[in-house]
Amino acid sequence: MRADAARNLDAVLRTGARLLAADPSTSMGAIAAEAGVDRRTVYRRFPSREALLAAVFQAKLDSAERVLDEARLVEAPVAVALHRYVEGIVPVSRQWPVDVRRMMRADPVANARRETQSARLDRFVERAAAEGLFRADVPPAWARATLDHLVDTVAHDFPDLAPPQAADLVLKTLLNGLGPH
Repeated sequence: MRADAARNLDAVLRTGARLLAADPSTSMGAIAAEAGVDRRTVYRRFPSREALLAAVFQAKLDSAERVLDEARLVEAPVAVALHRYVEGIVPVSRQWPVDVRRMMRADPVANARRETQSARLDRFVERAAAEGLFRADVPPAWARATLDHLVDTVAHDFPDLAPPQAADLVLKTLLNGLGPH
């Protein structure tokens, strides 16, 4: 793929993710205009909004897969792997703000891939609990749900917080709570 075509594709995907997250009924023409490309360019690659959304979901899944791999959830010490994961997934959440619940309904193949990634993270949280990162009275499912909500909050409600600082804040909150110690 030519460099300009790759840039255009990236612009369309990222713009589509942002605009469709804000308004799922955004037109392909609006996405093309915002991305700075011709409508025909978008339609040549994506014949429908659903096709574009499927490509956005795949791009988000590709990015999340890289984060899971780079965090080394199985090999690294749990606290290090957790920080790496959060620091990596915050930018993914910001770059690809589409709601994964839409993906679950719209694309069974992408949903299966997302479920596989989710299972990896579940196993990691269970490992973290078994190694004492969380209190013994906190079920791993609660720790996982809390982690997901904290990541979503820091990624979208605190966009000016750099990923390393966002990861620090998430881990402090997750591991220490909000009360004085």
